[in-house]
Amino acid sequence: MNETQELVAEVRERSGKGTARAARRQSRIPAVIYGDKKPPVMITLPVKDTSMRLHTGGFLTHVVTIDVGGEKIRAIPKDYQLDPVRDTLIHVDFLRIGEGSRLTVDIPVHFLNEEQSPGLRRGGALNIVRHTVELDVPAASIPEYLEANLSGLDIGDSVRISNIVLSEGARPTITDRDFTIATIAAPAGFTEDLNAPIEERETEVIHEADREE
Repeated sequence: MNETQELVAEVRERSGKGTARAARRQSRIPAVIYGDKKPPVMITLPVKDTSMRLHTGGFLTHVVTIDVGGEKIRAIPKDYQLDPVRDTLIHVDFLRIGEGSRLTVDIPVHFLNEEQSPGLRRGGALNIVRHTVELDVPAASIPEYLEANLSGLDIGDSVRISNIVLSEGARPTITDRDFTIATIAAPAGFTEDLNAPIEERETEVIHEADREE
C-alpha cells in the first residue's frame, strides 16, 4: 500500500488564466480539489515539491494529504497538465477522498522472473498487452503495482488477470472475461512441436540457429 504524502497549499481566491499565470510566476502550480459531494477548493502548490512527486513515479496512484490553511484534505491526483513546449507541470486536479471511498485507478504491472521462463530463454519475446490494469480499489489500500510471475511460462503461454494476486478489496473493472496481461511470443521463423519435451525443443532451436549461420 502507498504511503500518504503531504503537500502544503495556499488558497486561490479566483480562477482564470490570469490568476493561473500569476501563480506560475510565483513558482506555484494552480490546482483544484473536488469530489466527495463538497464544493471545489482552488489552491496553488509549490512547483518544486509537486513536480518532484510527479517525476518520482506513481503520481496518479498515490494518496496525498493536502494542508489547506490547517485543514488536512486527503486526495488523489486524477489528472494533470504539462506545458506543451517546456514539458513542465502547470495544473493538477485532485479528487477528494471520503471515509470508506473506493477509487478507479490504473495500476502498473511489474513482470518478475523473466530468467525462469523457458520461452524467453529460448528466444521468445515478452509481448505486453497491458502495462497497467484498471482496478476498483479501496482508497486506503491502493497497491503500488501488480506482480506478473513469468516463471515456467513457455512460448505460446500467457499471463491473465486470474494469475495476478490482487490486494484485499481490489477488483478489475473488466469483469466479463479473464483478460490477457502478456504473452510469450515465438521468435521469427519459429517452427517447433510445442508438445515435444522441452529438452528436445531446445535442441531443435539450436540446430535451427546453426542452419541460419
